[in-house]
Amino acid sequence: MMANQFKTTVLLAALTVLIVLIGRMFGGNQGMMIAFIFAMLMNFGSYWFSDKIVLAMYRAKELTPSEAPRIHQVVAELAQNAGLPKPRIYLIPSETPNAFATGRNPEHAVVAVTQGIVRLLNDDELKGVLAHELGHVKNRDILIGSIAATLAGVVMMLASMARFAAIFGMGGSDDDRGGGNIFSLILMSILAPLAAMLIQMAISRSREYLADETGARLAGNPKSLASALEKLAYASKRIPMQEAKPATAHMFIVNPLSGRGFASWFSTHPPLEERVRRLRAMSVA
Repeated sequence: MMANQFKTTVLLAALTVLIVLIGRMFGGNQGMMIAFIFAMLMNFGSYWFSDKIVLAMYRAKELTPSEAPRIHQVVAELAQNAGLPKPRIYLIPSETPNAFATGRNPEHAVVAVTQGIVRLLNDDELKGVLAHELGHVKNRDILIGSIAATLAGVVMMLASMARFAAIFGMGGSDDDRGGGNIFSLILMSILAPLAAMLIQMAISRSREYLADETGARLAGNPKSLASALEKLAYASKRIPMQEAKPATAHMFIVNPLSGRGFASWFSTHPPLEERVRRLRAMSVA
């Protein structure tokens, strides 16, 4: 676990470094310092507000126990089994079946589900999915995922700005030792988003396996989670989530971009077949 936490810290630092490098391309040493301060502020803001940002991005609305008694009851039981406070429940107005957890710690955790997942899964499968998300909460993945989403979003935004600057000949001057030229800006605008997605992949994949295992044990039925994953993967290809953003794709239980061409090449999730195989092996053990 400690090795995994160290690896994650290094990868989050790499996202911060990407932001700083783009700042250097824009404004040399001064731009680098501004970008570093901006990155630190974003890290601080991510800690306190990333859950609110992600929920607002997907227009999620909090569900009261009277609005969704079935989900609240299951989450309350799972939270008790896990020794966790009961998280708040949010509904995402999307027909694509999916779910994610967010928040800075277990005391401020949120589990968000789409309208589609509530309609698609039976009670046991939905319990497996909710247990998976509580597994992320128990393993303290939710803060890491939210910060990674925020920083990756900043990298992609700055990369877009870099492309705009290159088109109009802006950026650091050539005589500024730290400044970047047009070629540097173009190169950075292409490589930075790819690097951000690769870092997110490295952060996310090992944590999905762990959340599957934790969730299966909490729910007491690995087969139900395996069945849910198969249904979700198939449905996501048929009804891709149009509002999904690459920066937040790693937060969902299955890749929401799986039906959207090029974006699906950089999957932040491990192969579904391997996840299902591991869960079915747990059932036999």
